Amino acid sequence: MTARNTICLWYDGTALEAAQFYAATFPDSAVGAILRAPGDYPEGRQGDVLTVEFTVLGIPCLGLNGGPAFRHSEAFSFQVATDDQAETDRLWNAIVGNGGQESDCGWCKDKWGLSWQITPRALTAAIADPDRAAAKRAFEAMMQMRKIDIAAVEAARRG
Repeated sequence: MTARNTICLWYDGTALEAAQFYAATFPDSAVGAILRAPGDYPEGRQGDVLTVEFTVLGIPCLGLNGGPAFRHSEAFSFQVATDDQAETDRLWNAIVGNGGQESDCGWCKDKWGLSWQITPRALTAAIADPDRAAAKRAFEAMMQMRKIDIAAVEAARRG
């Protein structure tokens, strides 16, 4: 891996499956080198996938099959800026529809417990509106949503 700083994500034996899902779902994503364990270790056997190098939207990551000791939490998430409702829907539905779960305000978790913020650029623009009343209306609309509905955010922004 040529990146000097890489995000290391801990999995319980499913790093390759997760990396393949991310590569198939997100643009500018791919699975790279797969390192198999040269010997037995506490959570696996010689020959098991130990690590998987992959990129998600151009961000270098390493999936480590470290076992069940640690779980993902909302303290770390990928925030994905989307350009329109179709892209928002596609990514949200891919994550949630593949064993994931919905959360509030554009957040969801994939089936491995990793959190994602699927955030339309229109939402970011709306809550940064210099008209603070318009920004507040858009923000309050977003706070009632799970998957972000751009049309509803824009309607709230307009009042």
